[in-house]
Amino acid sequence: MSGKSAEEVRTEFDEAVNMTAGELEKWLETDESKDAGQHEDGGESVGHESGRRIVDLLRTKKADLSEDDEKHMRKVVGYVHRHMAQRPDGDVRETTWRYSLMNWGHDPLK
Repeated sequence: MSGKSAEEVRTEFDEAVNMTAGELEKWLETDESKDAGQHEDGGESVGHESGRRIVDLLRTKKADLSEDDEKHMRKVVGYVHRHMAQRPDGDVRETTWRYSLMNWGHDPLK
């Protein structure tokens, strides 16, 4: 683990996740959201599952966050940073690249 404090992790998470809990929850109900990402055994994608967890994290008071929550927040920050570095050329509005990021709480068009 990095030497970052819980507060630093929360700040990075808040910067990486630019969708509100309500926006993300609504997005996760769409077919585009459900189709994006890697699906294991034909089930829910890793990103879609993470999105549901992010909704919970966004609705949790800072004081109530667990070490496991912080670990997931680090994972979200890492994913968003890595995926943003792979931005495709051209219009990304209706791309799997954007949809995958949105499953992780980040809309690159915001």
